[in-house]
Amino acid sequence: MSFKGFREDFLWGGATAANQLEGAYNEGGKGLTLADISPGGKQRMNLMFSGDMPLEIDESKYVYPNHKGIDYYHRYKEDIAMFAEMGFKTFRMSISWARIFPNGNDTVANEEGLAFYDSVIDELLKHNIEPTITISHYETPLHLVKEYGGWKNKELISFFEKYARTILERFGKKVTYWMTFNEINTGLMNNFFSTAMQKPTEEEIYQGLHNQFVASSLATKIAREVNPNIQMGCMSVYATMYAYDSDPVNVQATQEKNRMFNYFCNDLQVRGEYPSYALAYFDRKGINVDMTEEELAVIRENTVDYMSFSYYMSAAMSVNPAHQDEKSQGNFFGGVKNPFLKASDWGWEIDPIGLRIALNDLYGRYGVPLYISENGLGAVDTPDENYVINDDYRIDYLEQHISEMKKAVMLDGVDLMAYTPWGCIDLVSASTGEMSKRYGFIYVDLDDNGNGDMSRHKKKSFDWYKEVISTNGEEIK
Repeated sequence: MSFKGFREDFLWGGATAANQLEGAYNEGGKGLTLADISPGGKQRMNLMFSGDMPLEIDESKYVYPNHKGIDYYHRYKEDIAMFAEMGFKTFRMSISWARIFPNGNDTVANEEGLAFYDSVIDELLKHNIEPTITISHYETPLHLVKEYGGWKNKELISFFEKYARTILERFGKKVTYWMTFNEINTGLMNNFFSTAMQKPTEEEIYQGLHNQFVASSLATKIAREVNPNIQMGCMSVYATMYAYDSDPVNVQATQEKNRMFNYFCNDLQVRGEYPSYALAYFDRKGINVDMTEEELAVIRENTVDYMSFSYYMSAAMSVNPAHQDEKSQGNFFGGVKNPFLKASDWGWEIDPIGLRIALNDLYGRYGVPLYISENGLGAVDTPDENYVINDDYRIDYLEQHISEMKKAVMLDGVDLMAYTPWGCIDLVSASTGEMSKRYGFIYVDLDDNGNGDMSRHKKKSFDWYKEVISTNGEEIK
């Protein structure tokens, strides 16, 4: 560790997910996933959280932007060359389970899918970019939803174990950094993408998460058998929680929300056991999770090497009815409007200092290296006739967050290993299925209706981030 700045081997890079940029949803032997049947537009979020997501593709009623994504499946070499020009040290990507096992439970892996990811990984390594692979990023095969009811069914543990073993044995000798489930704690929000369940009960939500904890631990066990040098991480979304005021009832409510949302899943994967507050909650609510001693041993004996998290916003909490008229628009985690913060075009409250608080909170609690696997500003970018995009708003957002990261390292002693801003190249939004919600350093000529030639263009932030990486963040104050 260095208290003078980011460590010399700091992993600067960018993050994406297969279902949001690859496209080619029905090519190369790939099966359908949850993402493939999720329509674009603002109705996507309502369908995702209401449990009414149709489990079929209906092109007469909906559009599906991620079916072609940004055509990374065919253009990955071009895109990776641009990442290399920026100086990426790592690229966080995911593997689509359904490219490897089209139905999720097939007996034989799809060689065409394996060969595709072999080529992508080799292309990254050719440019001296370390892949960071997420094994499951909101892409459960659709067949496992229809036939097994999603992650509440324990049979998915063995299907995932086989999938994880297949890709770890194939790629584990040349890929060091791995993560198991993306934003696993969003399953607590009844997120269809996370646990692949329609209208689950609270008990089914916790059963689904338990099954994922077991599956994640088995993947970690396999990784160490394949290559002891592999670094396996867990991944959750973190929202710094503030009590709206000093009223003790709001402070207590904030503490409870913080424990169950920000800590619960990480406690299982980093510490390896169910925390007492969760067991007390289950008892109080009459929740019975089917867990065996063998499963608990697997969780206990296969904890992760590092902890990664996404950070986009914080949340102010109040149980006072007088505050409920000031709901925070766009905040996934609930809460009320924070009068001290501004919000993005999509209503996400912007809180750079909250990231420093998060880093201190998590490192103080877990004591393992931290990896910021997602952070960024979703905004409308408007190019001129020459595709010039002066996205100073994005530069300002990222610069403020990196500054707080640097303070956490230099002043607070946090061991931070990586930073991969989300959507380093424009891609289809997971929450709304839109292209207009852009995060990237690279503009892709494509609109929400699929119009555009998909040409790639550097934004102003491209050269700015290149400079940040080349100086290892030294210019950030």
